[in-house]
Amino acid sequence: MLKWLWLSGLVIVLDQISKYMAGQMLKMFQPLAVMPMFNLTLMHNTGAAFSFLSGAGGWQRWFFTLIAAVVSIIIFTWIRRLGSGQHLQAAALSLVLGGALGNVIDRLLLGHVVDFIQIYYDRWYWPAFNLADSAITLGVGLLILDTLLHRAPSKTKDKPQD
Repeated sequence: MLKWLWLSGLVIVLDQISKYMAGQMLKMFQPLAVMPMFNLTLMHNTGAAFSFLSGAGGWQRWFFTLIAAVVSIIIFTWIRRLGSGQHLQAAALSLVLGGALGNVIDRLLLGHVVDFIQIYYDRWYWPAFNLADSAITLGVGLLILDTLLHRAPSKTKDKPQD
């Protein structure tokens, strides 16, 4: 199922292009309203999801890079071992792999992840994210769907008839 790695490559390319464009066109922390409840706002995240450990002093850059690299190797191996009919799982894992590597590229080259998509309602703002994060989220959602669609039927013992 390595033929699905094109999807990982596409995610990486689109992610890096969008981050480059955001860096060129947006000013740091200055929202650009696109539509109600949706802004483009350039931010740099030195932490993980929801800025976890963002103020940890710099060691987290290498820690999160190492974790993402190990997870990427595991996902690549998982894709390689999939059967020929496991297309949904291969696509899902390829999305997660592409998203993880897109963010690793940022950490290695910049020391932070570039985020620029901002969703909000009234005064409540969801943490900014990027296309790599979106690919990871979509991939995990597809993995959950694949699990629900292909889970083994529960084995219930037949009750004796009265």
